[in-house]
Amino acid sequence: MTSEATLAKICDLIEPINKKGVPLTADTTFAADLELDSLTVMGLVADIEDEFDILLPINLLPELETIGQVADAVDRIVADKN
Repeated sequence: MTSEATLAKICDLIEPINKKGVPLTADTTFAADLELDSLTVMGLVADIEDEFDILLPINLLPELETIGQVADAVDRIVADKN
């Protein structure tokens, strides 16, 4: 899966919880733009992990502020797994 495909898939997973209808781009932030609470974010993390069959390290999560950063992290984890 390419980085663009990863980004698109993550955007698909975010769309149902995008209550404000914010345009989803690599620069969209979870806290400021989407205003997601921690419980919603943890649900999203679980969805991403299921979709890509990976585990996102809990200590990495605070560093992931944008959709693009999450997509990059997913790509790295998938690459390391293969």
